[in-house]
Amino acid sequence: MCGIAGIFRSRAMSGPSGLDALPAMLDTLRHRGPDGAGVWFDRNAGIALGHRRLAIVDLSEAGRQPMHGVGGRFVASYNGEIYNFLELRAQLQARGESFRGHSDTEVMLAAFSCFGIEPALRRFAGMFAIALWDQSKRELHLVRDRLGKKPLYVAMLKGGLVFASELRAIRAFPGFDAQVDPAAVAMLLRYGWVPDHMCIWKGVFKLPPGTLLSVSADDLAGCSAEHLRSRVEPWWSLEEKAKAAQHDLLPHGDAELVEQLDALLRTAVEQRMIADVPLGALLSGGIDSTTVVALMQAQSAARVRTFTIGFEEAGYNEAGHAERIARHLGTDHTSLRLSPAEAQIIIPDLPSIWDEPFADESQIPTFLVARLARRHVTVALSGDGGDEIFGGYRRHVMASRLGLIFGLPRPLRVAGGAALRLLRPESGGRLLRAIPIPDSIRRSLAGRDLEKLAALVSARDEASLYDNLLSLTEHPAVAAAGPDFDRADAFAADLPGRLMYRDLSRYLPGDVLVKVDRASMAVGLEVRCPLLDHRVVEFALRLPAHTKVRGPVSKWLLRQVLRRYVPDALFERPKAGFNVPIGAWLCGPLRAWAEDVFATARRVNDGVLDQQRVAQIWREHLAGRRDRGSELWAILMFQAWRAANDGAQTTVPPAMVAGAA
Repeated sequence: MCGIAGIFRSRAMSGPSGLDALPAMLDTLRHRGPDGAGVWFDRNAGIALGHRRLAIVDLSEAGRQPMHGVGGRFVASYNGEIYNFLELRAQLQARGESFRGHSDTEVMLAAFSCFGIEPALRRFAGMFAIALWDQSKRELHLVRDRLGKKPLYVAMLKGGLVFASELRAIRAFPGFDAQVDPAAVAMLLRYGWVPDHMCIWKGVFKLPPGTLLSVSADDLAGCSAEHLRSRVEPWWSLEEKAKAAQHDLLPHGDAELVEQLDALLRTAVEQRMIADVPLGALLSGGIDSTTVVALMQAQSAARVRTFTIGFEEAGYNEAGHAERIARHLGTDHTSLRLSPAEAQIIIPDLPSIWDEPFADESQIPTFLVARLARRHVTVALSGDGGDEIFGGYRRHVMASRLGLIFGLPRPLRVAGGAALRLLRPESGGRLLRAIPIPDSIRRSLAGRDLEKLAALVSARDEASLYDNLLSLTEHPAVAAAGPDFDRADAFAADLPGRLMYRDLSRYLPGDVLVKVDRASMAVGLEVRCPLLDHRVVEFALRLPAHTKVRGPVSKWLLRQVLRRYVPDALFERPKAGFNVPIGAWLCGPLRAWAEDVFATARRVNDGVLDQQRVAQIWREHLAGRRDRGSELWAILMFQAWRAANDGAQTTVPPAMVAGAA
């Protein structure tokens, strides 16, 4: 796990803003790789590769990057891990390959030489963003892993291609024209994150998950970012896997499926426990992280280190559940309970930690638990991904009942939605309590119950239903409205399955993985997600619907695996999000900070946001007429991000130091 950056210039590109900008770009990524830096130049070819190292496997000089493969054809700078590298190493040695050290990077390069680029990629089980230079063909290959765990930003600047793990490195390239894309802002304010197919800066794009971009110097002449984007090709496709899975559903009985999933997860966890540095796990006490920790401890002779963050507020503290699970499993557990004041100290640093604006308030506890873990370990396993692939969100459970709504004529549904919006919050609460709907639906509508229910009832189609389920607001406070969310098809025979596909293709790479990567990398912690092993994902895509959501029970099959290791009483409880009471904080201890951010934004108003609407939302929230906490958090994170990105600032805050207190 590291940070990478590079420059590939066309034959027309020259001058000091060419390859010599790489060291300054790399310096902005120091937090991702605090253990050292490396650069490699071929000035005749116009290529420069840079690497910030977080040493995990093979801590010696033999593991340094950029690394040359045996034979000298390939040079690579890469961020991530190939978890099955020992298996691949044995296969390559059987073919006559030899190795200098024992890093996965060296195995990766040998696999490219032996099998070819795409065949090698399909053999890798891991997370990665790779920059691979082919010296014989003078081609640059940029690669991103199947599900988008590792980020890779690409831009065309002054006749050359520039890429990096984070936007701050591209921003450090001389002459970068930092222009905000209003459409991306609209998506941020609506969802709390910038979708993976968009970027906050114009002229920059994210390499999509599971894709490969191959270019030569001649390809760059007169090339734009959009032209580059059009050259991207998939080497693995979630869409193709999901389509194929519907014709190849697993026919086995429940017991056999439990056995297969247990074996797959054991392998995924075992391979992610390989490290030459201290290793642990993030334990929230939920089903996903508990399953991961249980499988770690079952395969470890030593006590696994586990970490939990808790909060003093009732309803936001899961630390007690995690502590009971840790005692049962026998882990070496560290739990830290924070007061609101302690949690809020890091809020001013958030716009710099997420250098593309991000507004999922669970970013706060995610960063705090990563920082806690980094004081003791360098690698931590987590349970991220379980909700998306096994049906763990409340929207998956409620989906079958929501399907009944679409049997009604849309004019009738729209009229019903309008009537709901006219009700006061207390009336809406009484109505929800009176309607005979499952508790899971009531909980999912809590906080913004009337607005959310009205949006769901009024949805014009299934894609709109999904957008409304994820939306913080129907009308973001942005002057120029953005386009609708990318409406890719969803492939499954049932509505819960189609929601899960959309979660995997949109919510996972756009929100969850961005949150985990930036929070962990800000403190130099590598987080590994065994539930997102591609073999587990492809298995889950082939599961019959009833094995994921069975009646009111979410993640049914994963629960059966967990029962082999942990008693029901320790994990069977209502799902709780990893969140903070942001709405209450904004009315109380964060009010002065928020008003200062709003005042600064009004003074430098550039027309991106509708400041009158911002003021109206703020007044409504303070008056208690609506809980606008999540919507306001998105606005505040954008405005604070704008302030942090004024001028040429590319530095990182003190919080982004490994093990920082």
